[in-house]
Amino acid sequence: MKPKLAIIKIGGNVIEHAAQLTQFLGLFAGLDGLKILVHGGGRKVTDLSSQLGIKAQMVGGRRITDTATLELAVMVYGGLVSKSVTARLQGLGCNAIGLCGADGNAIKAHLRPVKTIDYGWAGDIDAINRPMISGLLQGGLIPVFCALTHDGTGQLLNTNADTVASELAIGMSPDYETTLYYCFENKGVLKDRSDQASVITHINEASYEELLRAKIIADGMLPKMENCFHALRKGVRRVCIGDIKMLNSGAQNYTTVTL
Repeated sequence: MKPKLAIIKIGGNVIEHAAQLTQFLGLFAGLDGLKILVHGGGRKVTDLSSQLGIKAQMVGGRRITDTATLELAVMVYGGLVSKSVTARLQGLGCNAIGLCGADGNAIKAHLRPVKTIDYGWAGDIDAINRPMISGLLQGGLIPVFCALTHDGTGQLLNTNADTVASELAIGMSPDYETTLYYCFENKGVLKDRSDQASVITHINEASYEELLRAKIIADGMLPKMENCFHALRKGVRRVCIGDIKMLNSGAQNYTTVTL
């Protein structure tokens, strides 16, 4: 039987709110078993961009990463957020190690080719270094990945954090029974964005198409859902979407995605 591995992605809204982040880190540190944390931080990048007079550009929920924005992403993702989260987990007795894709050649990617949109220094993932990451897990370390990958020739690339999480779950699935958690500010995927009680507790491929047609799922939720189904088709056991309370034992009010 494969050992169980939880890959948990935390969204930028949780990172921005001190009380929620504190609660999340406590829940994460308290989870039994093997686990990996993936964090975003896009809102901090957007805020810093505004302060510096650099216009943030988004298309379909994905960031356009010019050179200046990439430099900000490296500072925020790989520096401020990564090291702050890692230090706080250490304070909770969780032996975390902050990483980007270049560390240990953990996540290799290529520059996204220009089709209809030029995303700039955006990376699409090619490979996960499962032996290296397994070595960290077996050594008692908790990997904390930010949303940066590399191309193997010295170039860092900005990569959607949801994609990093899903590809990590896929890449580790040959050796582990992987569950992917997308933890953000809402209780799950909502029928009505203004009503936290309107959680859609289960979504499959058929109902997803209906939700798309009704425009219930749109904007930034689109890449998240695409990553969910991609992960499930590639061997991930289960995908869950919800707020930080989803990590509580016995929690039920969140969204589970299946094929």
